[in-house]
Amino acid sequence: MDHTKTYHSTTRDTPTGSVIIEGPVSSAELKKYRFHEQLTAFRPAPKQFEALISIADFTEGRIIIARTEDTIIGYVTYLHPDPLERWSKFSMEDLIVLGAVEVIPAYRGAGVASGLLKVSMMDDYMENYIVISTEYYWHWDLDETRLSVWDYRKVMEKMMAAGGLLPAPTDDPEIISHPANCLMVRIGKNVPEESIKQFDKLRFLQRHQYRSMREGL
Repeated sequence: MDHTKTYHSTTRDTPTGSVIIEGPVSSAELKKYRFHEQLTAFRPAPKQFEALISIADFTEGRIIIARTEDTIIGYVTYLHPDPLERWSKFSMEDLIVLGAVEVIPAYRGAGVASGLLKVSMMDDYMENYIVISTEYYWHWDLDETRLSVWDYRKVMEKMMAAGGLLPAPTDDPEIISHPANCLMVRIGKNVPEESIKQFDKLRFLQRHQYRSMREGL
């Protein structure tokens, strides 16, 4: 695949001020901005900024940012699955993971996160991908939001739906370890049927492996 990336942007007015949502942005563009110190959901802000810069340089990597003038206050990342994850098993070029989405507390509830996903999907090339997001309740900011795990799940589903991602069944052990966890999926309209069938095997990998073992016997 060529992994073509076409830049799009939009401006969102929020109670805290105007926000520019844009991308995919290159590592060179990212380095022009300050990374807000409250973007710490996954690791300390400086380390996370380094991770985003690295992802932007990947052939398939996509970084969409939300910023106020020169300060990044939110982002979403897309890249191929980690080699150690089950989703990389078949080395599918047209499978990418929505790896992280984060917005600082002052701008939450203002539609910035859903705006990041909407801008992501403005690029027609996204129709060539199966996009997945693995949602685990232990990554959710339940303390800050004071939401129950089920209310937070509803918020996550609504946000992901803005990018066309919907819940999909799977037998992944981590996901089925708690009923609030879920796999979110968007299948682009240009994804070939062969890739969809391969992805279905990935979703139910344990079942597929068990069936293959029985047939081998």
